[in-house]
Amino acid sequence: MILPSTDTGGDPELALVKLLTDARAARRYDIGFPGATDLGFPALAQILTGQLLNNVGDPWDLGHGRNHTKEIEQQVIATVADLLRAPPSRWGYLTTGASEGTLHALDAAWLRYRDLVVYTSTSGHYSIVKGARLLKLPVVTVRTDAFGRMDIVDLRAELARRRERSAMIVATAGTTMTEAVDDVAAITDVCDELAVTRRRIHVDAALGGIPYATLPDGVRPSFDFTAGATSMVISGHKFLSTLMPCGVLIYAEPPAATGGGRVAYTGSADSTITGSRSGHTPLLLWWALNTLGPHGLRQRAEASRELATYTHHRLQKIGWPTALNPHAFTVTLDQPPPPVLAKWVLATNGRTAHIVCMPGVTRDQIDEFLNDLSVSRPIPAQRRRRLMAVQTAPRP
Repeated sequence: MILPSTDTGGDPELALVKLLTDARAARRYDIGFPGATDLGFPALAQILTGQLLNNVGDPWDLGHGRNHTKEIEQQVIATVADLLRAPPSRWGYLTTGASEGTLHALDAAWLRYRDLVVYTSTSGHYSIVKGARLLKLPVVTVRTDAFGRMDIVDLRAELARRRERSAMIVATAGTTMTEAVDDVAAITDVCDELAVTRRRIHVDAALGGIPYATLPDGVRPSFDFTAGATSMVISGHKFLSTLMPCGVLIYAEPPAATGGGRVAYTGSADSTITGSRSGHTPLLLWWALNTLGPHGLRQRAEASRELATYTHHRLQKIGWPTALNPHAFTVTLDQPPPPVLAKWVLATNGRTAHIVCMPGVTRDQIDEFLNDLSVSRPIPAQRRRRLMAVQTAPRP
């Protein structure tokens, strides 16, 4: 937050210096939310700060203006689509974040099937229910299993009760609190068993999409287009460290309808949620994807998983209840006491909290947190006895 000018004598340069100093100091204690901070973009500084870039409308419809980066946007879409194993018929665009991508998928599903019912799990992101509310769509909440994944048995029962209605199932690849991965192939099988042919399966892969895509076959979760997804969305500011919110929405094929045709004023098709869209975020995503490459993406993901495993084992060693899903960056733990939460930024729900070992989080930070936790209060013997073991879900 930029401080009032009175704090810096009204000098905007001093205000900026103070803002940056405070932000860098605070970042050390922010280990609870999934935003990578290890990449910088100095090569793009001039164009990011000195050029208006407006990707208004459809990425493949250049429109009247020339101050855009739609060709770069197309390259980003192609790269992400390949990682998620989308078919050649793919379509997509760059969004403000994963929530916008999910909203677009909900709207596209409703435009195709007007009797739509939305299904999501109790661990699904809050934006799913919000998006359904904005579109006035009914929502059915499906239970989760012991590992935080959508319960396939409960989903089957809920779909069977409404077999005459079309279905929009929103799965998650990396849930908010435990980073569980819904089994998209099993969701597809259930739809086939019940002959729910009027369906869409959207996957919110905001955090996990790119990291899971780096895993080899046989280990990689069943979450992408080859498992039956009809649309997917990932966040740029999470694993790819774009430093400003953005997302990439991918469809297996262009939606049958997107709510608007070609706009004479812009000269471009109105196929996105927003009109004007950032032309700068495609540059950030393009730079990150191309400078890292498949090998660099895999290395960063493995480093985060190793740090998560280290954190999980250290928590066990000090007797603090903890859990870690396979291939996850997210370590779940019993909620720390108020003095620790006052210092460290953690996501909590009143009972549990989590640490997300994103690229940019270091072992030194984790060690400092664990030291604060271990000295915050003694752990009763009975609590030590119920120490949570490593949770290992069945591998796909």
